[in-house]
Amino acid sequence: MAAVTPMSPVKMDTKAFRKMARGKMKPEARIDLHGMTQDAAHTALTQFVLGSHARGKRLVLVITGKGKEKPDLGPIPERVGVLRHQVPKWLDLPPLRDKVLQVSQAHISHGGGGAYYVYLSRLR
Repeated sequence: MAAVTPMSPVKMDTKAFRKMARGKMKPEARIDLHGMTQDAAHTALTQFVLGSHARGKRLVLVITGKGKEKPDLGPIPERVGVLRHQVPKWLDLPPLRDKVLQVSQAHISHGGGGAYYVYLSRLR
């Protein structure tokens, strides 16, 4: 799975993907990572995805928030919306890579640019 881009290949059923992109599929579970540190968010995301997959859930919502502008006082610039940028990368690493079929920005009704739909593979 590659990072979320408009040109990411669709790995799930195309009809279901279009339905999801229009906000017509209801997420079966959700996690809100607002206000968490990167370490805490990574741990929470991993436990959430693995647990959701184990329970047979297919579509989950990961809320990251959009991030806020803040003064850049350090020598190394920090991206706005650190979690928003990190979550797709984390989902592409083991042990989540094998469980995640598709990652897509959520429809505005489910958080838009501050959330991701994560479509999980079937239990094997």
